[in-house]
Amino acid sequence: MVNRTPLGRLDSEFEPRMNELAFYTLAGQPKSPAELIDEVRDGEAMGLGSAFISERLNIKEAATLSGAAGAVSTEIGLATAATNQNTRHPLVTAAYALTMHRLTGGRFSLGLGRGIPRMFAAMGLEPLKTVHIEEFVKLMRRLWVGETIVDYEGPSGRFPVLSLGAEAGHHIPMTFTAFGPNSLALGGRFFDAVVLHTFFTDETLQRCVETVKRAALEADRDPDHVRVWSCFATIGDHLPEPTRLKKTVGRMATYLQAYGDLMVSTNRWDPKVLERFRADPLVSSFRGAIDALATTEQLEQIAPLIPDEWLAPAATGSPQQCVDKIRAQLELGADGVILHGASPADLAPIVSCYRESRRHEDFSHLPPNPAAIPLG
Repeated sequence: MVNRTPLGRLDSEFEPRMNELAFYTLAGQPKSPAELIDEVRDGEAMGLGSAFISERLNIKEAATLSGAAGAVSTEIGLATAATNQNTRHPLVTAAYALTMHRLTGGRFSLGLGRGIPRMFAAMGLEPLKTVHIEEFVKLMRRLWVGETIVDYEGPSGRFPVLSLGAEAGHHIPMTFTAFGPNSLALGGRFFDAVVLHTFFTDETLQRCVETVKRAALEADRDPDHVRVWSCFATIGDHLPEPTRLKKTVGRMATYLQAYGDLMVSTNRWDPKVLERFRADPLVSSFRGAIDALATTEQLEQIAPLIPDEWLAPAATGSPQQCVDKIRAQLELGADGVILHGASPADLAPIVSCYRESRRHEDFSHLPPNPAAIPLG
């Protein structure tokens, strides 16, 4: 890895950090996890508020990446979005989150997701149900405040003793990556922040925010304390056409491969379009994730199968056009926007344009930790 000067350094004495904006590190298929180091440094230097860390069980194992991100940053918030609770012993997960909390001075949020049942079946793991997630959140919070749990038996398993010892005594914000209505409501009841999915229509975004906030209110929680993040594909025209094709058509095609029915039902799209997509000979015979393995020529063949309106919920075009669409997400009710599918280097002209007209006072209540309770 070559050391270099980070992009667009922020003079934090005069320009507040943009805690309403975030990015995903190692978007797509990185050649090396070491790319995270420059990305986190760049994102922090540009003034982005948070870096989210997704997990794939290859070279994107979340605990290792979290430690690296924490070690090379001093101000930017960090969160997993998401890891799955059933892939580690609960005490290991609790210790991982506590270690990150102390390492970063409170900038870290442990983010969980429900996961994909097919993947769990292949690993010999049981799928996660709502009761498992609810109980796990309670268990983590008991451990983090210093409780020693003896003879635990419940949805999370059976354990003679669980304790973090003298190092505990903390509140660590928790994030949940949610999709369907049950998961969104779960996020509102139990978590401190909720991350939505990419390519949600405006109507879907508003409905999801309302579901989260209503569930928080019904659980006697302050809805304003549960931050909802729009995960918004951001692909500016300054990127090469093959890259844009991969980040739009390729990414959507992969989502339709993995959980197309849920994408279609959530956005209230026409299921017949999904049937035609799946029946296409190229798609039906494709082995692996389309965004990772398809050539530009194959993506050009797949493109006509995906309606323009399915790809429309994204920040595309000139930097100013991207900024207008990002701001619209906030106006529709999102508390923050994750500029998805792009590295800080990809985002540089868009973030610069956004900063020029940002009203700092509108976001002064947002702390760096992407799941921490807003101030005031």
